[in-house]
Amino acid sequence: MKIILEQIGRRFNRDWIFKNLNYTFESGKSYAILGANGSGKSTLLQVISGSLTSSEGKLNYTKKGVQIDIENVFPELSIAAPYLDLIEEFSLNEHIDFHFQFKNYRDGYDKRTLIALLNLLHSEHKALKNFSSGMKQRVKLALAFCSDTKVLLLDEPTSNLDQQGIEWYLSLIKQFSNDRLVIVCSNQEHEYAFCNEKLSVEDYK
Repeated sequence: MKIILEQIGRRFNRDWIFKNLNYTFESGKSYAILGANGSGKSTLLQVISGSLTSSEGKLNYTKKGVQIDIENVFPELSIAAPYLDLIEEFSLNEHIDFHFQFKNYRDGYDKRTLIALLNLLHSEHKALKNFSSGMKQRVKLALAFCSDTKVLLLDEPTSNLDQQGIEWYLSLIKQFSNDRLVIVCSNQEHEYAFCNEKLSVEDYK
């Protein structure tokens, strides 16, 4: 899988968030998108995911050399981000069932093994609105990691996690990222230290 950005730019009103961005993301590599708070990291990730359109330039997705139309790219992507909300009226069980109506499980995983991975076997019938912020973040990450997708997009992945949660996140990275294209938006080094490529949004102002 490749994601190719050609002269990509995004602006709000008259202010450019970034512009003239040329970059290629490839499967089997991990990328960190870096920058200060408010620099446009999350905006760039949303453009890459197709949830925001760019103001200029061209975005291409290819899989085994074949171009994928943007309306068909959703099954290839998993994303976990602070601005993506869970359906809090659902129980954990119900939310997992809902999520996997649109994604497939990675080999060897199902609802029971995912809940075990979360260490929430006694909370499967509990409404998500009653989960702590850290528990909710764990659910977002587990859904993204355990979905059978070629691309994994993570924005501030350890937000609301304590040290034990950070170590859990790093264990997921080791377990689930080797065969994927992974992009992490962060300004916390522990979140992206494993990444072998780095892109600073502030280079494209």
